[in-house]
Amino acid sequence: MAHLSLNQYLTKVQHAFRNGDGLAAATLFSFKHAHVANRRLQLEKPESDCQNYFDPPYDELVAAHLKCCWAVANSDFLSAYGCQALVVQACTKALQSQKDENWFLPVMFEVCLDLRRFAIRADAQTVRRGKGRSGEKLEKAADLLMGCFRVCASDSRAATEDSKKWGMLNLVNQLFKIYFKINKLHLCKPLIRAIDSSPLKEKFSLSQLVTYRFFVGRKAMFDSDFKAAEEYLTFAFERCHKESRGNKRLILIYLLPVKMLLGYMPKRDVLERYDLLQFSDVAKAVSSGNLLLLNEALLQNEAFFIKCGIYLILEKLKIITYRNLFKKVYLIQKSHQLPIESFTTVLKFMQVEDIDNDETECILANLINENKVKGYISHQHQKLVVSKQNPFPLLSTVL
Repeated sequence: MAHLSLNQYLTKVQHAFRNGDGLAAATLFSFKHAHVANRRLQLEKPESDCQNYFDPPYDELVAAHLKCCWAVANSDFLSAYGCQALVVQACTKALQSQKDENWFLPVMFEVCLDLRRFAIRADAQTVRRGKGRSGEKLEKAADLLMGCFRVCASDSRAATEDSKKWGMLNLVNQLFKIYFKINKLHLCKPLIRAIDSSPLKEKFSLSQLVTYRFFVGRKAMFDSDFKAAEEYLTFAFERCHKESRGNKRLILIYLLPVKMLLGYMPKRDVLERYDLLQFSDVAKAVSSGNLLLLNEALLQNEAFFIKCGIYLILEKLKIITYRNLFKKVYLIQKSHQLPIESFTTVLKFMQVEDIDNDETECILANLINENKVKGYISHQHQKLVVSKQNPFPLLSTVL
């Protein structure tokens, strides 16, 4: 492939198109394939040659791809993005023109993947040159991917095996990656609704389902729906290929905080296996009710947690740490009527700043409101009165 002439390349593409061989055609448009390094295929103006081999919109698709090869060879990722955008637009036209067939989907998958990647590099180049804002090209790429998605989602005439609906989940996952990167998670909701209402929702490939559940789980986590987040992220972790250690580690970065918020602390050997010891002291602090250790652990690993986008989620563990600390006070005093002052004393011991009985009452009131403590506050007697039956319910039952 690295030594093909232009005519040989165009003949190969033509042959794949005529035979409806989507997989062979996809490699000929993929930037992971060796042909993109072939200087004879890096052309600034290939339109006339392509028109000799293909009818519209296929001539536009091939010409834009060869121009993109030229732009990438010159490290001009703004132009590469523009050319790849034309590739995707031509791909959308091709999909619309094909009735009752879906052989072209592998080509769509490849060109949409490359569009997202070029958009990231184009945005970086634009920002370095001071000519635009971060994420601008990614947003436009998402609009182009939505064009392909609409074609796939609206294909209702073909038999199931020939339906373009099989392309929906791949595109949704690409769009999720964009929306999470540009922080527009609200745009995920209609996509989730489209997949969940699809008759194919359990029939997509496992790798695509794992990616989908990973992103839906992360969104549920940010929406504070921790039980749903646990379900989706657990599915993704358990069904992710055992050799994909990096992906399993990435899933755990979000699954661990969710599990801890539900009261399940990770074992150290799991953290060691996936190189996530940043969570070790956090888990130890939460389970033991040690606020001082929790603050130290969050501060020590602050950069890592912020980079992963979970710092604010981990901050929510403070209320559970209060609950576990206050449970110790209850177990020590062996009474259902507990002086507020007792809780204030332990909070002072944990070096909580500016704490007094009024602040302590507020913390206790929040715990009661969230059903993490069963009881009520007697402000007149300055006591917390807890239930005689299970005053500190399991966290997994109250969220």
